[in-house]
Amino acid sequence: MNFSEKLQAAWDSSGAQLCVGLDPIIERMPAAIAKEPRPVLAFNKHVIDIVGDLVCAFKPQHAHHAAVGAEEDLAETIAYIHDRWPKVVVILDAKRGDIGSTAEMYAREAFDRYDADAVTVNPYLGDEGVLPFLDRPDRAGVILCRTSNPGSALVQSVGPDGDPIYLMVARRAEQVWNKLGNVMLVVGGTYTEDLARVRTAAPTLPFLVPGIGEQGGSARDALRVGRRADGLGLAVSASRSVLYAGSENQIRAAAEAVFHDLAD
Repeated sequence: MNFSEKLQAAWDSSGAQLCVGLDPIIERMPAAIAKEPRPVLAFNKHVIDIVGDLVCAFKPQHAHHAAVGAEEDLAETIAYIHDRWPKVVVILDAKRGDIGSTAEMYAREAFDRYDADAVTVNPYLGDEGVLPFLDRPDRAGVILCRTSNPGSALVQSVGPDGDPIYLMVARRAEQVWNKLGNVMLVVGGTYTEDLARVRTAAPTLPFLVPGIGEQGGSARDALRVGRRADGLGLAVSASRSVLYAGSENQIRAAAEAVFHDLAD
């Protein structure tokens, strides 16, 4: 099954275009889980079990695992998702960006070591930094385009003759990089007008849309302006607003709220 087929199956199975990020922070976990021998793995499984039937994708964040020496927990988390929810796509949020053999090693890390279906990629180094992540039709590169953070405009919204770099990235992704149908774009839900412009520039590509929840983005607005002509094309990501909502019921309710916004 190629990546586009995987993503379509994930949308069909979940019934909505919801992605939940896995950004484990031990200090914010419930006390009982934080005391576990492997708190990161325990927390991830806790969240996956609560919301797995609602999502088309999970997005584990690499640095949140690596910073506390939990790379093995990351690998086991991804294996757990594949086993428990085999139709859910796993996007490793690692924002890799390098060239040559180093980029190839990063691709091997994401796809062979961790068995992620997709990995986020920084396109700043050009084609050489992107193409090594796109060699496998069953795996995807998720290219940073217009990110959700407040400082992103410093680089992404400038360009020659007033053409923003993020639109240049979107067009190249649509027209050049997507030969195997395995390119996504990261387009933040915090900038609705820019999200709409990227959709015009890249009408067929699926988008990973972060910035929903604690960063202030609206799932309804992201759906309204970001979906493709077929009504699909999104993985709208909520992370901390779901992960740290409170009890199991509160986590479930937080995810369901975004789910229903996207299913309307």
